[in-house]
Amino acid sequence: MLFSAAFLAALLIFSGAAVAQQKKDDPSAKIPRAEDGHPDMTGVWQGGSNRIGTWEEANVDGGFVSGNVPMTPFAIKDKQPPPPYQDWAQKKVNESYARRGVDEPMVRCLPPGVPRTTLMGLFPMQIVQTPKMVVMLFEVFHEFRLIPIDAKHPDDLDPSYMGDSVGHWEGDTLVVDVTGFNDKTWLSGVGTIHSEKLHVVEKFTRVDMNTILYEDTVEDPVVFTGPWTRHGTIMLRPGTRLQEYECVENNDDLVRYNEMLKDESTFRRKP
Repeated sequence: MLFSAAFLAALLIFSGAAVAQQKKDDPSAKIPRAEDGHPDMTGVWQGGSNRIGTWEEANVDGGFVSGNVPMTPFAIKDKQPPPPYQDWAQKKVNESYARRGVDEPMVRCLPPGVPRTTLMGLFPMQIVQTPKMVVMLFEVFHEFRLIPIDAKHPDDLDPSYMGDSVGHWEGDTLVVDVTGFNDKTWLSGVGTIHSEKLHVVEKFTRVDMNTILYEDTVEDPVVFTGPWTRHGTIMLRPGTRLQEYECVENNDDLVRYNEMLKDESTFRRKP
């Protein structure tokens, strides 16, 4: 079958228009990219949220967002799995829950650790990205993370609250390997303990202008029976600035919790 030159030209124009429209509709086509071609995550973000907008828009009514606040199409809808604790460790978690979390490390102004800090939605985080280093600045507790790209962990790590992070790119995903922890933080909610053998792998994938898909996989052979993986979204908060955060000054929680610990019968949950 023979086609006229006019028909072929029209077909090419139609195909080009279809491809252009497809690219226009693709949210990843609008992702800011650095000079090295990787997605640029520079900006101020809020972990643990799936709402689009400024900080004020996404956190109206004290976090009880109204129905007219748009949600990212990449919102995680599945229920997160519980951490796979060994029996003895689960008993310690249950004991902390029974004591209503009065041993919460953050009450004593201790850093939240990793991965907990990343998804802490009450306070903003700022990402500064360069080809050789990704810097994460957290308003809460003035914490920060320096993530060198294509580097190795030092051999002489001292155990720390935030651990030691190194990163590399797998396509459009920043993969961060974290080790070198102490055992003084919680992983997530009340009593989610870990040991100094904690190993965390995080994945950050910017999928559109507003959203970073976040995944963390936690391994700890001392307290877990296997790996624990969670998913979440980190949302861009345009116009937001990190502010000063002071925990020690006027920390009434610490005084109150210390008094409660003297008489656990006043707060312990009934079995």
